[in-house]
Amino acid sequence: MQSTITGELTNAEDVLTILNPRTGEPVGSLSVAGTDDVAGAVAAARAAQPGWAATPPGERGKLLREAARALDTAAAGLAELNAQETGRPLDEALAGIAAGVSTLEQYAELGPVHRGHSLRGNALAADYTVAEPRGVAVLLTPWNDPVAVACGLIGAALVTGNSAIHKPSERCPHLGKLLGEVVAPVFPPNVLVTLTGGADVGTLLTQQPDVDMFAHVGSSATGDRIARAAVLTGAYVIRENGGNDPLVVDADVDPGWAAEQAAIGAFSNSGQICTSVERIYVHRSIAEPFCHALAGQARDRNTEHPLAPLVDTRMRDTVHRHVAEALQLGARAIEGGTVPVGPGAFYPATVLVDCADTMDVMAEETFGPVAPVRVVDSFEEGLALAAAGRYGLAATVLTGSIAHAQQAVAALPVGTVKVNEVFGGAPGGAAQPRGESGHGFGYGPELLDEFTRVKVVHIAAPPAREAAPPAHETDGAAS
Repeated sequence: MQSTITGELTNAEDVLTILNPRTGEPVGSLSVAGTDDVAGAVAAARAAQPGWAATPPGERGKLLREAARALDTAAAGLAELNAQETGRPLDEALAGIAAGVSTLEQYAELGPVHRGHSLRGNALAADYTVAEPRGVAVLLTPWNDPVAVACGLIGAALVTGNSAIHKPSERCPHLGKLLGEVVAPVFPPNVLVTLTGGADVGTLLTQQPDVDMFAHVGSSATGDRIARAAVLTGAYVIRENGGNDPLVVDADVDPGWAAEQAAIGAFSNSGQICTSVERIYVHRSIAEPFCHALAGQARDRNTEHPLAPLVDTRMRDTVHRHVAEALQLGARAIEGGTVPVGPGAFYPATVLVDCADTMDVMAEETFGPVAPVRVVDSFEEGLALAAAGRYGLAATVLTGSIAHAQQAVAALPVGTVKVNEVFGGAPGGAAQPRGESGHGFGYGPELLDEFTRVKVVHIAAPPAREAAPPAHETDGAAS
């Protein structure tokens, strides 16, 4: 079986056609995997998995390092496809691929030392745990950082002895296909298989009884469908899904610096990051200079350093619908807020003030370069509003008060709390999203635990055998 399965071209409904979001021109078309392709991929991965699981962990790690080198060699071509399909600037695409290389190398090191635990029991017995692969893992990855995210899941899945079926986002299928062609040949046949397609292919995968787990990074709606389907098949599910991450700005911080942090959080990658700042609560005492500085940050991005486009016009329509609804309900745009004329899927950095929490731009994941602001009268009010909502991915607090920082850590029901820096953090900082943002660890050493299940072993010595009587005693008894 090929490492990448795209099916056969049959009719228009079976083809993914991608348009360049900068120009609106076609990037290309790919056929999608059909029902037989999906079933065949699962069967092939199932057949390959026992042999891969029996491969020594050190050898699996060695092959993962080879995959990292292959990825590094192919970085230029992958970055170019990333830029063409998603509009991501070439330097950022290259940075994402470099992150993918580093992630594969990280799991190549962590995998062979992933270990169980000894358990305290009888002094004359041995009790310990063994981590075993779950089996066949389906990896469903997004378009906004496609190589880095895919490498994290692929690395953790393979180094722990699972076989993997990777379905990249239908918004970057050429990139996903090429990634499979670069990485999969390093491993034994069918240990890693790539399937191209849209939601129909994902649905077919959730119906396969021989899939043991799903790892999904993407929208909350899709993650919820996967989790519901897995109830019927018994597959294990981890997912990092949408967010509506708040930023709370305290009264005692410099408003210009706070505006810079807000702009980084709201406008980086054109707002297309799971942990983007999606709603802002600023203390009334610094609200005016903060909003003025934030509008300036947005204006600079709209004139001096224009943002990259959104991934496609469908995404832009969603973003603008949220903005237009907010404006209709009483919000004001002090920068941006209009769809630009011309080709592509561009949207300006936008700052909205006088926002209410009932507006979609505050309550939902907008996933675009929009910074909606609500003024609050106290840090406690901002914190309470930030803690409300269905999502639980991450949150940021800007404050000079250690007491307020500690309050935020205790009160915010999210997987990651960031204090005084919207992005950053140490390597391996895995977190568990909550609510509609997902379930399970998505990164770091803990991801190896997600891709394995634990077996407890208890070994005790058998009782000593009774000694046989001496031979002369036996002879005497007989006489």
